[in-house]
Amino acid sequence: MGDIKRADFYDGPAHDYLGYWKGRDYEHDAERIAIDSLLTGQHFTHAVDVGGGYGRITALLPKYADHVTLAEPSSRQLDVAARFLGEGIERIQAQAAHLPFAAGSIDLVTMVRVMHHLPDPTAELAEIARVLDPVGFAVVEVANLGHARNRLRRLGRGIPAGPVDIRSPENRHDDEIPFVNHNLDTVTAQAAAVGLHVVRSLSVSNLRSGTLKRVVPHRVLLRVERAAQPALARLRFGPSIFLLLTKSS
Repeated sequence: MGDIKRADFYDGPAHDYLGYWKGRDYEHDAERIAIDSLLTGQHFTHAVDVGGGYGRITALLPKYADHVTLAEPSSRQLDVAARFLGEGIERIQAQAAHLPFAAGSIDLVTMVRVMHHLPDPTAELAEIARVLDPVGFAVVEVANLGHARNRLRRLGRGIPAGPVDIRSPENRHDDEIPFVNHNLDTVTAQAAAVGLHVVRSLSVSNLRSGTLKRVVPHRVLLRVERAAQPALARLRFGPSIFLLLTKSS
């Protein structure tokens, strides 16, 4: 969800984000693999999932942190989260650019599937940097403008430095939530400008294809995905790039 002009965008009954993920088991499991790959062997005092909707990613964090908080701007999504997550995970209504935490008080921040709603994520990245412990980590997912299929489509033209609006023409108006893909070099520069530095990256959802999901067994897709995420990271192959960030350069 994230820090957007219309924080109540997902409050309407038409936006069933829980229903959206039905049939997207591969995409969810690919992101779970990425989270586990980046965080295995780590343990944190307080993890905050920023813009986490109904808690899809939040639910993965208790095994890595003593205390977990879902920070989400939509009251409706928080109501869904109360049922989805159950007891034991704190839920607060908050914008990604205005988090109600003291400076340096959070040692793990995750922000997944939020950047594609942020044409300019500078304020949100700066807020992550502000609340992050000096030795903490942030996991930020970026909708990758330079994924392999897009590079093929844009042969000879290159990848734009700025965000590209991928909404349909009829949805490109102020009442519709932004939906953009980002140039990864631009995002890493924006992160560095607020003191966040990339420690590691993964290429995620590398096999996102309706045809593949129909004909290849799920377990096989995940086996290939697990091996592909680190192997394809330098190529920025997939439509989604997970960045592990720290304040230490």
